[in-house]
Amino acid sequence: MGEKIGLIAGGGSFPLLFAAEAKKAGREVYVVGLNDITPKEIEQYAAKTAWFRLGNVGGPIDFLKENGALRALMVGSIPHVNIFGGIIPDLRCAKLLFKLRDKKANAIFAAVAEELASDGIEIASSATLLEHLLVKPGVLAGKHLDSDTLRTAAYGWRAAKALSALDIGLTVVLRDQVVVAAEGIEGTDECIRRGGALTRAKGGELTVVKVARPGQDMRFDLPVAGAQTLRVMKESGATTLVLEAGKTLILGMEDFLAAAKETGITVIGADSSSFNQGK
Repeated sequence: MGEKIGLIAGGGSFPLLFAAEAKKAGREVYVVGLNDITPKEIEQYAAKTAWFRLGNVGGPIDFLKENGALRALMVGSIPHVNIFGGIIPDLRCAKLLFKLRDKKANAIFAAVAEELASDGIEIASSATLLEHLLVKPGVLAGKHLDSDTLRTAAYGWRAAKALSALDIGLTVVLRDQVVVAAEGIEGTDECIRRGGALTRAKGGELTVVKVARPGQDMRFDLPVAGAQTLRVMKESGATTLVLEAGKTLILGMEDFLAAAKETGITVIGADSSSFNQGK
């Protein structure tokens, strides 16, 4: 019998990717699914799945404990706008929300992790079993950056780091060292679309920079990228994607690289030493 591991699954392909890898590695995956958010396909990879409404904290904790899954991951997207009215909290969730210093993503995830820990459930890194999909430094696809794009990327790196430090978003869209769109609650793809819409009539090529938060907690809200983002970039007139190495997961590496080739988009893995910071 393999290790029992819990999965608190949000939306998108990230939970499916982890669950498939965990099953392949011989783990027993106990999935906490969220109604109308978690993809139903998750059940094919799970030893057992239980479904809960968003805002039910006590039920998922009991489910994981009853099945001996005392190590768990929280992965996948949850529309943050739900915090403003889409949650029907149980008693534990109501107490948790009352204690929040703010309703930013990091504060919410940290509070949930603390609540789980109080019942003996450890939240593991969301890159568990997926370390091979973390972005590496250097050119992942396409060509080396020319001097103008390098300067734009360097400025974008600083801007994205400032944005992420305030827990606003992780992504900026730039043209010629000017930020034309910054990510808020809408997410990366919609930010890119907005940048494209604002500049489409002006021509020119856009650069997208996505980073992790300073002191990124690897347990939750890890930056991710996939083939769909590259297709959105192509539609929006963006030609270069800069991702933070070591802290960004590629969801489906084979599909991602194929999409980069298909769209002609250059993808670069960068870290704090990649640019002449402050110059």
